[in-house]
Amino acid sequence: MSKNDFDINLKEMAEKGLHFGHKPSKTHPKMKPFIHGTRNGMNLIDLEKTKQGLEKALEIVENLISEDKILLIVGTKIQSRIWVEDFAQKHNLPFVSERWLGGTISNFEVIKKRIDYFNELMEKKEKGELAKYTKKERLGFDLELKRLKKKFEGIKSLTKVPDALFVLDITKDKLATKEAREKEITIIGVADANADPSLIDYSIPANDDAVSAIKYILSKLSIAVEKGGKLREIKKQKKEKEEKEEKEEKETEKKEEI
Repeated sequence: MSKNDFDINLKEMAEKGLHFGHKPSKTHPKMKPFIHGTRNGMNLIDLEKTKQGLEKALEIVENLISEDKILLIVGTKIQSRIWVEDFAQKHNLPFVSERWLGGTISNFEVIKKRIDYFNELMEKKEKGELAKYTKKERLGFDLELKRLKKKFEGIKSLTKVPDALFVLDITKDKLATKEAREKEITIIGVADANADPSLIDYSIPANDDAVSAIKYILSKLSIAVEKGGKLREIKKQKKEKEEKEEKEEKETEKKEEI
């Protein structure tokens, strides 16, 4: 896919506030190459480098989705939660919008058991299998489900550790990036002026606080996911066609032998 297909332009990014960073005193030393000036006591991120980082990140995401890899979206900051949930649910991707659960990656076997329990309890409720219990017991199940839903709703489809993370604030969700690094899982993320971009594989130098910036990045990510999904279907159809032709060829050879 051509980088231009993502329709990223500097003017729109500036309008959405992607260039607003932090005060110089809060700027991480490793983000200095991405800073091009200061305004009203705040460092400004170089949007040319934001564009480069975003385009590369989107190419990686498109490729991951086309190869049917698992991409986990992480955004636990209050102002990003609703947008992360909407985005992930729209594209049927796993997500974490509440507090990152320690061990989600580093101790997935234990987390998987809790996910399975949550899914089983949800299934029993949906099938009416909890109706046989007393009112007090049913209330207990409802409270348990509410607690479990907050923790596992976004990752209930995970059957194994994700292949990659897309993190909207690598400073806020540093535990997620730490666990991913330890397991050598690909990390794509937004690095604001106060972040250390060297801690992830593909960084997008940009404002991670403004809702307008978050929505802009997710809108571009949506394009990459959709493009990747279409490529995945093309690959799937091609593979099915090749398997069918191979099967027919073998059957023809057997008939000829007879």
